[in-house]
Amino acid sequence: MSTPATPTLPKVGSRYIGLMVLAQFGVFLAFITPVGITLSIRVSELAPGREEYLGYITGVGGLVPLVAGPLLGALSDRNRTRFGRRRPFIFGGMLLGVVSLLVMALAPNIPVLGLGWVLAQFGWGQAFGNLLTSQADRLPEEQRGKVAGLGGFATLVAPVVGVVMAGGLAGDALLLFLVPGAVGVVTIVLFVWLVDEADSRDLSAAEPLTPSSLLAMYTWPVRKYRDFSLNWAGRFAFYFGLTLNTTFTAFFFASRLGVKVEEVAGTLAAVAGLGVLATAAGAMGGGFLSDRLRRRRVFVLAAGAVYALGTVIMAVSSSVPPLFTGSIICSVGLGMFSAVDQALALDVLPERETNAGRYLGVFGFATSIPQSAAPFIAPVFLTVGAEKNYTLLYLVAAACTLLGGLVILPIKSVR
Repeated sequence: MSTPATPTLPKVGSRYIGLMVLAQFGVFLAFITPVGITLSIRVSELAPGREEYLGYITGVGGLVPLVAGPLLGALSDRNRTRFGRRRPFIFGGMLLGVVSLLVMALAPNIPVLGLGWVLAQFGWGQAFGNLLTSQADRLPEEQRGKVAGLGGFATLVAPVVGVVMAGGLAGDALLLFLVPGAVGVVTIVLFVWLVDEADSRDLSAAEPLTPSSLLAMYTWPVRKYRDFSLNWAGRFAFYFGLTLNTTFTAFFFASRLGVKVEEVAGTLAAVAGLGVLATAAGAMGGGFLSDRLRRRRVFVLAAGAVYALGTVIMAVSSSVPPLFTGSIICSVGLGMFSAVDQALALDVLPERETNAGRYLGVFGFATSIPQSAAPFIAPVFLTVGAEKNYTLLYLVAAACTLLGGLVILPIKSVR
């Protein structure tokens, strides 16, 4: 059974799109900058020589979407206020996000720093999640790819801007966190203030939450919502392969170039810079074209195939030019997949009018679970043979990303 038909939504204006993209940029600047550099700086200050603490902090924080995503999404669906359902959660998430930045900036020890990152996952994560749910509420099918592409571009640029900011503020722990956070606050306030949302007090009352209904929020009727399930599985496969590919990038490049890990930093920086441009091109090109041609599945399949091709090139390479080429091809595929698959997710989203937040929370599992599981499974492939078998690891990653594109082909409700 495919997703039930929903009423046609009117096109949104340029103000909504512009403020949505700006808000996504601000959230990512405030939220991802700590992952990129500022958490590392704080860990080095609080526990010199104990880099593994960074892994513990980010790992624990990564559990938050798994635990809280569907529940907070369902609470957003049930929200009844004169300001609508999503804006209070976006604004509240921003406030908690600011608190989290203060906690991390002023943390006297590693446990408090970790607590701050968990609060950031709740706060900024909830703000970003409800921005996506707002798109599910408001965007018609013919605008979803465009907005996903523009949003993907904004979220790619934000970490780069954050790293540049951090370079100029490295001597002040408070400013390291609060300057990017201030940008996030401004962009969220602009969105909440200038983007109207219908009063939700007249909506029918939702069923009360019970222990059994809470547990039910973490799953869904797979056969009933077949297209949603196929899209979920496709994204899971793609991001599993993506994580296999990216987790050991530094060690892979060092192995193929015959140098020490600390000697590949410059090479990786160049790859990352080119990768941002390539990913942005894939996201915006794929998003805009999928809207114009009214096609999603072929673009998702192409994205999986392109990423797989880049990964295979890297798997058999042992010098800089082919490694760069493969990496850039991967970036194009990633950008296209992330934008078009997000639009496809909104197209097949079940119970859009009543439970969009809950189902988007569940859909997030298709990203967070493979990102957590793949690093633990990767050593199974790395240890095949006498040396680190990066060729096998990358070929398995290519197969997974190609599978991610193939799985969505049987979807019936979207072309």
